[in-house]
Amino acid sequence: MDKSIQSFKKEISTLRTGRANASMLDTIKVDVYGQLMPINQLATISVPEARLISIQVWDKSNVNLIDSSIKKSDLGVNPQIDGQTVRIRIPDLTEERRKDLIKVLKTMAEKGKISIRNIRREANEDLKKKLKDKTISEDDNKKFEKNIQTLTDQFISLIDKTTQDKEKEISQL
Repeated sequence: MDKSIQSFKKEISTLRTGRANASMLDTIKVDVYGQLMPINQLATISVPEARLISIQVWDKSNVNLIDSSIKKSDLGVNPQIDGQTVRIRIPDLTEERRKDLIKVLKTMAEKGKISIRNIRREANEDLKKKLKDKTISEDDNKKFEKNIQTLTDQFISLIDKTTQDKEKEISQL
């Protein structure tokens, strides 16, 4: 369940808010050297200002490939090339774009909750198997089921809180 939370947090960090964040580029892959590679393996990514991402590309032949991959992504930004540097200005979010991002955030949150519920289901199935094999008692089974449910509730509430925090961040003007 911890891994599900970490995965969820990493996924929502790619959502664009009003400020620049290097992790926004984590999901973008560039087709170079015959394979798809993340931008951070092809360049140095920095955030010199609150609304600017600077990408210092190591190999000049990859500059246009990185540029086109960013344009094709769903970030809604237009990169500018300056030699081996690609600059991305992060524009203010429109109200419509904010609503779209919140919908995407809620979808990500639901996926996170589903993964936690799947872990709960697998743990409960494991308990039933152990009860059937008589490796645990009926009382232990009930106690473990209660513990699993408590953990599930805690992790789902953590996803809800993280989602609310991110929603506030997106909604800020």
